[in-house]
Amino acid sequence: MATLKALVVDDASFVRDLVKRTIRQRFPVIETTDAQNGRRAQSLMSRVTFDLILCDWEMPEMSGLELLQWMRQQPQYEKTPFIMITSRGDKDHVIKAVQEGASEYLGKPFSPEGLSKKIIKVMGKALASAMDRSGKSMAGPADAFKESAALLTQKREPAAPTASQPEPPSTDPGHATPESSPAAATKSSLSLASVRFAQSTLKSVVKDINLTEVRVIAKRDQAFPGILEQAVVDIDTGEGQMARLNGYVHQLQAVDKRQDTDFVSVTIRFVDEDPQKLEDLSRFVARFRAGKR
Repeated sequence: MATLKALVVDDASFVRDLVKRTIRQRFPVIETTDAQNGRRAQSLMSRVTFDLILCDWEMPEMSGLELLQWMRQQPQYEKTPFIMITSRGDKDHVIKAVQEGASEYLGKPFSPEGLSKKIIKVMGKALASAMDRSGKSMAGPADAFKESAALLTQKREPAAPTASQPEPPSTDPGHATPESSPAAATKSSLSLASVRFAQSTLKSVVKDINLTEVRVIAKRDQAFPGILEQAVVDIDTGEGQMARLNGYVHQLQAVDKRQDTDFVSVTIRFVDEDPQKLEDLSRFVARFRAGKR
């Protein structure tokens, strides 16, 4: 029986489902409720007291940062664990979230193991006690709890801005990051994209794009994801801004019929429902199609 309550906040239902499924499978003592934006979350939090908040940053109506700022002003939520889950992983955003009271920061796309470890870290003894009372083992799938003993015995300290930062940009051209050449190459006649997965990053060229999906072409010598794996597509919009679009792998296909083909086509279906992101994407799609004429 669930004894703890968690609120999952994200404008993308696909992401909310991933988080809830991970919690349900690995922490059966936690009951989950979800909200599609910060405004809806605020309404729920005013009526029900939650033990954990897992929240996206960029959402319509009220952002994750605005929800966090409001939450820390409420007596019942002054010390409630808050995990910011977002595709915005640059240092300034990590520092801002920590300064406003975020307990931890998890970048998209994330693995179930990564999410589980963050939950164990911020929930501490409250989670361990609830699991013990329910008779559940702290040894979950894929060894997600191997580090729980160390985490629970360590002295709690404010989250360090560098703790959840993405790894430094790689110098390997086959493993580019959002700040490196594929997403930032504005001088190229091609539309380049960096597609991030939980364990790898794919350097690619945009072959086609619309408001629901993007098809990119990538060299075969890179690490490829699995079908339905989470993805974040970073595209330079040409306006000095980076579009970070959340999605999942819908299709993998060889570019030609040869078994030794050098290129693979990857289709990413978008899951964002934020009107601002869709507006930015619409402008990019228009310029992309105009450039192909």
